[in-house]
Amino acid sequence: MEHQTQTMAPLFQVENVSIAYKTKRGPLQAVKGASFSIGDQEAVALIGESGCGKTTLAKAIMGLVKPTGGTIRWNDTDITDLDITGRARLGISYGFQQPPRFKGLKVKDLLALAAGSDKLTREEGCQYLTKVGLCAGDYIDREVDASLSGGEVKRIEIATILARSAGLM
Repeated sequence: MEHQTQTMAPLFQVENVSIAYKTKRGPLQAVKGASFSIGDQEAVALIGESGCGKTTLAKAIMGLVKPTGGTIRWNDTDITDLDITGRARLGISYGFQQPPRFKGLKVKDLLALAAGSDKLTREEGCQYLTKVGLCAGDYIDREVDASLSGGEVKRIEIATILARSAGLM
């Protein structure tokens, strides 16, 4: 009996993506021909020197910047022209380099907003915080304000992305 292996398409693909900005001196090529794919349960990191286009490419993936060439595909559907709201509805999330702080908003409330449920239990909120390496009891009732370090705010931001059940972070 012959066994055939079925090849699954990647969940996410960036195909020959280029991004150029208009400047007074002419076009500035920020990204040229970027291509990669991500399969189910895979982790990928964009690394490179400062100014090489990592953030610009991440913004294009999220729909904040429009590529000047190439395609971006999610679950084998071209999403290149889809805006940030449409991509968020598909389960694509973006983590900012400098996550925002929300004076007056507690971590548990931010997690509930991200989860889309005002019925998020304290235990569920604590589970998200534990997944990102925070002692949940120390953070769940804190405000997301200037009293938190940059690393703490980043972990809380990642916990909110987990609470959204995003398919791509």
